Amino acid sequence: MAYGSDILSFFQLIRSFPLKHHLLATASAVVAGMAFLVGGQALAAPATSFTPAQRAEIVGIMRDALQNDPSILTDAIRSIREKAEEQKQDSTLAAVKAHQSELQSAPDFAIRGNPHGKVTVVEFYDPRCSYCRSMMGEVDRFLTRHPDVRLVEKVVPVLGSNSVLDTRAIFAASAQGKYDVMRKALMEDTTKPSMERIVALAQANGLDAKKLTADMSSPQTVALITTNLDQGRAVGLDGTPTFIFGTAAVAPGALEADQMDAFLERARKA
Repeated sequence: MAYGSDILSFFQLIRSFPLKHHLLATASAVVAGMAFLVGGQALAAPATSFTPAQRAEIVGIMRDALQNDPSILTDAIRSIREKAEEQKQDSTLAAVKAHQSELQSAPDFAIRGNPHGKVTVVEFYDPRCSYCRSMMGEVDRFLTRHPDVRLVEKVVPVLGSNSVLDTRAIFAASAQGKYDVMRKALMEDTTKPSMERIVALAQANGLDAKKLTADMSSPQTVALITTNLDQGRAVGLDGTPTFIFGTAAVAPGALEADQMDAFLERARKA
């Protein structure tokens, strides 16, 4: 990697990271932590206190350090990323605690496992998300292993028009007591989404296709989708799947069994 002629290349690299987690504060901490490179100069002092000669000396020292030991930059970037993740987790958990009641509430049809379970796990998923689909069996096994878990499903169509179409069908099926049937049918189906395909799946699974089609545009269906999307935004949902274990941990992405068990244990101890 070319480091450029001055320290600006370092700051430009820092600024290339997303700033929504306030990385400028982290970048400042990283630079302050490298004060030892200046050989006694008060690097932590405000930049306006440096003379042109001092600034030139700092730039030279920093350039030489980075050229001779590129791991300094690697470590700084790693530190920034780790700090950003910590800040995001703290921010998200604060939002989870603030919205705990809404997040852990759902219609009966969207609650799985033990409805009176000691620990509530919330799952945000998109029916078209391949990672969400891959987690279906893992979630089933997780609930079997832990009969004290109450799982609250939050369907959120975040991947475009096909996601919206499938989500509308899943919620519409709840009016016929077939939410879970339609959820599984659509998430296991590999055919290109369309109204014709939804009608065919509905008929194959014992639903009244005409009623389902009408209910897909009902105020109740719209309200259910809007509620879940609003809750996702409230906690800064980044993608699907995302699991919230009590108020102790937010885990985005597909998880393995041991990871889910570890997060659950953390929630139990919280």
